[in-house]
Amino acid sequence: MRLGVVVACLVAATAFAVVVATTTVVSVIEADERAQAGGISTVSCEASIGPTGQGDRRRAEVQVGNLDEEQRGIVALIVSIGKQRELSPRAWQIAIQAGMTESGLRNLRHGDRDSLGIFQMRPSMGWGTIAQVTHPTYQVNKFYDVLESLPDWQSRRPGDAAQAVERSAFPDRYHQWESMAVHLVENVGKVGDAAGCGESAGSALPPSEAAAQAIKFAMKERGKPYVWGATGPDSYDCSGLLLRAFESAGITLPRVSRDQYRAGAMLPVEKAKPGDLLFWAYDRSNPATIHHVAMYIGDGQIVEAQQSGVPVHTRSVVFDEAELLPVAVRPGV
Repeated sequence: MRLGVVVACLVAATAFAVVVATTTVVSVIEADERAQAGGISTVSCEASIGPTGQGDRRRAEVQVGNLDEEQRGIVALIVSIGKQRELSPRAWQIAIQAGMTESGLRNLRHGDRDSLGIFQMRPSMGWGTIAQVTHPTYQVNKFYDVLESLPDWQSRRPGDAAQAVERSAFPDRYHQWESMAVHLVENVGKVGDAAGCGESAGSALPPSEAAAQAIKFAMKERGKPYVWGATGPDSYDCSGLLLRAFESAGITLPRVSRDQYRAGAMLPVEKAKPGDLLFWAYDRSNPATIHHVAMYIGDGQIVEAQQSGVPVHTRSVVFDEAELLPVAVRPGV
């Protein structure tokens, strides 16, 4: 953020030395991420491939609201088995999109030729016996078996990965359920951001449930006005937004940006993960000159309360932009 453009956040006057994030600190953080992930592996995200596009959330909510008990039970099974197998949420989404396309997420006893079940597996094509391909647990595991056998499944758009498993004559039809699958993964699977490259956390899943909740809170506040010194609920300044976001996740941050800089583990800004705090200072070598803070949400994006006249919003960020400090902070670590 450039000098003279930004109305500075409310700041404290205490100066302190720059703390350099060490390799040891980064290693501890990364180990903590793995522990907090609860066995759920995460995946990298490239804007061109996904893991998905959020699409029309309102339409997705309507579609999910129309699911009946059988369909919801099958979604829950897909997510549960995916977690047991330590597969990433992307895998769950692929299976949901495939199941919705092939059967409407129903365990059908009929289909094209000898196709049966949720994924319309054909006994004649080696998918299993009739009893197996109509047994929900077998079907989901079999789908994941084939998915994992594809060497590049994580680098494909979810609908394309579903097609690679199903080998349908209509390959594009799986994409229509992207937004609904995202909604289900987030709500049934308790994932803070299944969309990854959408408007929420981008490059990976947030490193903790607290980070996911903080992101969720901040994203819901988009559109509210910037007011210097405000801490919500109707308006915010930069540090006020993050104060309330992390408060919603059970983490107490200091009120002002300069103090928030000291409120967690420090790591190189290039290592920032969704939920980490980024700071801008008039003098990049002196944290006492910090005047702005924002939350990194992944995929080169931040959410922030920037300045007077600009509502809470998301925008792109580059790690070498003017006044951005070379250190990010992970609250609560």
